[in-house]
Amino acid sequence: MALFTPMLRSSALTAVFSDERTLQGMLEFEAALARAQAKCGAIPQSAVRAIAGQCQAVKLNAEALAQAAASAGNLAIPLVKQLTANVKQQDEQAAHYVHWGATSQDAIDTGMVLQIREALEITQRLLARLIIVLAEQTQRHQHSLMPGRTWMQHALPVTFGLKLAGTLDALLRWQERLQELKPRALVLQFGGAAGTLASLKEQGAEVSATLAKELNLAEANTPWHSQRDRLLEVAGWFAGVSGTLGKFANDFALLMQTEVAEVSEPVVEGRGGSSAMPHKRNPVACAAVLTAVTRLPGLMATMYTSQIQQHERALGGWQAEWETLPELIMLAGGVMQTSLELITDMQVNTRKMQANLAITHGLIMAESVTLALAQRLGKQAAHHLVEQLCHRALDEKQPLETLLAQHPDVSPWLSAQQIQDLLDPQHATGSADYFIGQVLARVGQQNKEFS
Repeated sequence: MALFTPMLRSSALTAVFSDERTLQGMLEFEAALARAQAKCGAIPQSAVRAIAGQCQAVKLNAEALAQAAASAGNLAIPLVKQLTANVKQQDEQAAHYVHWGATSQDAIDTGMVLQIREALEITQRLLARLIIVLAEQTQRHQHSLMPGRTWMQHALPVTFGLKLAGTLDALLRWQERLQELKPRALVLQFGGAAGTLASLKEQGAEVSATLAKELNLAEANTPWHSQRDRLLEVAGWFAGVSGTLGKFANDFALLMQTEVAEVSEPVVEGRGGSSAMPHKRNPVACAAVLTAVTRLPGLMATMYTSQIQQHERALGGWQAEWETLPELIMLAGGVMQTSLELITDMQVNTRKMQANLAITHGLIMAESVTLALAQRLGKQAAHHLVEQLCHRALDEKQPLETLLAQHPDVSPWLSAQQIQDLLDPQHATGSADYFIGQVLARVGQQNKEFS
């Protein structure tokens, strides 16, 4: 529904899959087919101008085409009829050569591939921008200490930069995969009625190669009418990158809870308010991302199911892709665009992160004390002792530092200063800087390679 497009499909990818662009993709196939066949001598050169001149979506009656498609079984059949009629008005002889030797699926699939190519070009730029902005935030918060959380509970200190670097690292892998899939996905579909190009006789291979060059697409080894792995891979990429950003949005929303309040979404007039509660600042960007990501597995299930296609041309499976793949890509585009806006202007409350590190009265650093005592008392004994003191700290609401300093089994081995140092989160980020550095180094190198 158009009402939800600004919320869920806000990227430039949405326009790529408009009705007009869908029709134009098929028409670009028809125009290129005429040019290729004329170059190969399969149709008269004189027919090309009349055919190509009518291959404009604005010259079609889209409403009549849609109504006719219900009876025809697909959009290409009435499209070719309208195109032929329009060409006939200009050149009756040229009209004989519209869609020469092709089948409706050739036009629909290749039209979709042309839309996918444009979508991937937009996506490549959007992803690169997302990576750059996230890298900037990662560097900015490289040393912003915060509680790490496992099983939704405080674990050990981490940095917000490391948290961001995890998402950044995943996006860099998605960027690599995007480059890898393009040669496999951007492939011409041209096989004729049963995948043999029999109607073109001995010229089939030549026309196919010439047509691929006309459209700047790779030529398939065989027509792929009922082999849909290419489209599945495209769908999987968009679903996968959305899953990565969905995980980020989910974490961000949890960090935005009132009791946590370590981050918040950008402040914009009218954003995140409640119709009933004036104090609310709801994570609306996260909600939009998670709404889309929640829908994507169902769409992917359809794409997987559509792999089961009968014989040389399918009944149902192919048709199920027509709306599913565009919807999936448009939702994924919305996820990427919304994530870009969120990450660019997100607010990070480093003071609250520091405060949250202290809410367990030092318990978040219990492991470091255990390891230090283990050298003297043994691992099991040290673990048991520190665990008991942690329980006391919680029950008695006392700082762990105080209980450690007062305990007769600790004070002989650890001075007050040593205990204080062991409980300092600043000393507990381990190899976080190294990991962040690894990821940031890849950003510059990889984006130079793919630019």
